[in-house]
Amino acid sequence: MAGYVAEVLALVARIPSGRVLAYIDIAEYLYAASERGSPAVVASIMVSHGADVPNWHRVVSGGGRLRPGRETEARGRLVAEGVPFRGSRVLMADARWLRRGMDGADE
Repeated sequence: MAGYVAEVLALVARIPSGRVLAYIDIAEYLYAASERGSPAVVASIMVSHGADVPNWHRVVSGGGRLRPGRETEARGRLVAEGVPFRGSRVLMADARWLRRGMDGADE
């Protein structure tokens, strides 16, 4: 499991400013490479280890909800990066980091 934790955190560290990924995005991307993980596992990793990655605030739920307990801090950081919101949720259609970006290509 330690290897999977490292993979999750490495991907989170690559999310560019102004973009977000959902737990499911991370799980699906890593599953394609290793056939391991789920959104719940990714969420658990972020709760336990997310503070180890400066970009923790760029990981949200599939519906654009922010991490419970750190919503105010996450929202402040995301707004400063230009991430669009509707109410309390990130506008995922506008802010999601596209898969081609995760593979190292430009968006």
